[in-house]
Amino acid sequence: MVSLSRFLRPEASRRLLVDEGEFIVDEVSKHWVCYVLPSLLVVAGIGFSLLMPLLGPGWWVALVAALGAASVGFYRIHAEFMDRFLITNMRVFRVHGIVDQHMATMPIARILDISVRQTLPGQLLGYGHFVFESAAQDQGLKQINFVPRIEQRDLTIQRVIQRAGLRARMEAPADWDGI
Repeated sequence: MVSLSRFLRPEASRRLLVDEGEFIVDEVSKHWVCYVLPSLLVVAGIGFSLLMPLLGPGWWVALVAALGAASVGFYRIHAEFMDRFLITNMRVFRVHGIVDQHMATMPIARILDISVRQTLPGQLLGYGHFVFESAAQDQGLKQINFVPRIEQRDLTIQRVIQRAGLRARMEAPADWDGI
């Protein structure tokens, strides 16, 4: 039997390969900026409901508009809340969706390149977007948008790759002055 909590909380940790020693290094939810537009829809729904007494016999129009705007707003807020990006010691993956849940994963060993894109608003508000490149022609995990503290998350992924021994390490020469 499926519990209701499956639709209310992301519970991305249940997708871990615990028997293989996989553990979460970082679990990332969307940046707060993703909640602004849906929240404005909820506020608009409240505004429409306040218009109901002023419309007389047409009060039902405001009621439909209020319920519609608030419902869409709450749904979008919940959809953003359910969207998670996880960095583990073995892979990176994204889980999203409420009723239809989707999961895209990329093993750490397959990551060839990670691009970080930060728009001007992203730089000002503290978010960015990851673009992953892998050896696979068709990959399920290509882009992760609205990642808060993107620089720290990028360093976390680079550390996991380094600790997995997937990148060559070069020692600095004794006379190197760090130029």
